[in-house]
Amino acid sequence: MKRHLPPELAAPLARYVHAVEISTPGRMLFASGQLAVAKDGAVPSGIDAQCDLIFANLDAILRSAGMGRSDVVRVNAFVIERDDLKPYMAARDRWFAGYEPPASTLMMVAGFTRPEFKVEIEIVAASEQTA
Repeated sequence: MKRHLPPELAAPLARYVHAVEISTPGRMLFASGQLAVAKDGAVPSGIDAQCDLIFANLDAILRSAGMGRSDVVRVNAFVIERDDLKPYMAARDRWFAGYEPPASTLMMVAGFTRPEFKVEIEIVAASEQTA
């Protein structure tokens, strides 16, 4: 995988790269958007707790595919409140601490399927290892 930060572009506004190039053959994993739902159905309150649970769930998805955080090439995140942008970015940066950052998009949306949800996160991962 090759990460791209072209010098003719402005630097990213946070810890991410403008693009990630993947050469084939290999495998790709597209994770559905994850909401903060624990295995028992509980939904934590607060953006920090929701982000932590979602990223833990994404770790489980990656493990199930024999992948890890270093294989994540793209993150798409959706939040409702402007005040939740920075806490989300801090949680994302903690999750990727020690790893190369992926391409990333962060969007504000009107809402989710249930009012207690504050954030939804989806990832794309790629591995040059075949299954």
